[in-house]
Amino acid sequence: MSIKVIKPGLSTTVQDCGREGYYHLGIPPSGALDQYSMKAANLLVGNVAGEAVLECTLLGPELEFLSPMLIAVCGAEMPPMLDGEVMPMNTTLKVQAGQKLSFGYPLKGSRIYLAVAGGFNLKPTLGSRSTYVLGSLGGMKGRTIQKDDLLTIGSPTVNVSKGRTIPKRFLRPIHKEATIRVVQGLYAHRLTQGSLARFYQDEWLVGSEADRIGYRFKGGHSLDFKPRVQPFGAGSDPSNIVDACYPIGSIQVPAGKEPIVLLRDAVSGGGYATIGTVISPDLDLIGQMQPNYKAQFEAVTVETALKIREETNLRLQMLHEHLML
Repeated sequence: MSIKVIKPGLSTTVQDCGREGYYHLGIPPSGALDQYSMKAANLLVGNVAGEAVLECTLLGPELEFLSPMLIAVCGAEMPPMLDGEVMPMNTTLKVQAGQKLSFGYPLKGSRIYLAVAGGFNLKPTLGSRSTYVLGSLGGMKGRTIQKDDLLTIGSPTVNVSKGRTIPKRFLRPIHKEATIRVVQGLYAHRLTQGSLARFYQDEWLVGSEADRIGYRFKGGHSLDFKPRVQPFGAGSDPSNIVDACYPIGSIQVPAGKEPIVLLRDAVSGGGYATIGTVISPDLDLIGQMQPNYKAQFEAVTVETALKIREETNLRLQMLHEHLML
């Protein structure tokens, strides 16, 4: 079974849960920016939640199916169309050989996730099929998909029927304004108390610099760092430190001007102070934000972050159980 790429879309890559265990070597995990939508699409077609999917950003691809197969599309409100006919999202769809799948413009959100029963039959790189374009690792030859690519599909391991739909209670709605929850970072003390408070009070806009490496936010007040004599090895920028590790979701503010949230293709460390880290469930929200969407950051404790993550995992488990009925 295979799929032919007619048009590749703006930025379409193969992604799964990501490759863990190599960040200390400078290799980021990659993987779907909206992990929940990726897993939900897989569950709809009977795959394991972490199977490889296509992540399609803003402008979807056009694909021709050379074999009959089951598919599902979750994530942004970007209507899938089979031979020009609009089809439902968050639903298991039966596709016949010769049919073509395309997508409308995103009404809300940035990324859709296309899962195919059996998954994409690609050789894993360092334990994952996720694409890391900067490192030319994984996916389809380490790059975005291109015109005339042939995507081979594996054999389904579970028989599911078309028409299975995710109830609304299991979907996380996408809004053009979002609250992003943050655990305070190791270097938050470098900001003045008033500046740190304003960071959480201000409304921020997603900038045009928004991709799998990171999202830049604009429109809030500049942040003031406490004056100090820079230590040996740090740069002259007030936000510079001697190099430190960057967790996924960490927030750095070069020159104190515009916060940057580092995402799943980001570097593993550097010389900017990280003032906080976005909690993992809210990284899904950032992955669905378009430029000029609004955000406000909210400080939470580690205990609260762990509880929110547990609730997200429980919702996914309940969805799995619902689809198995």
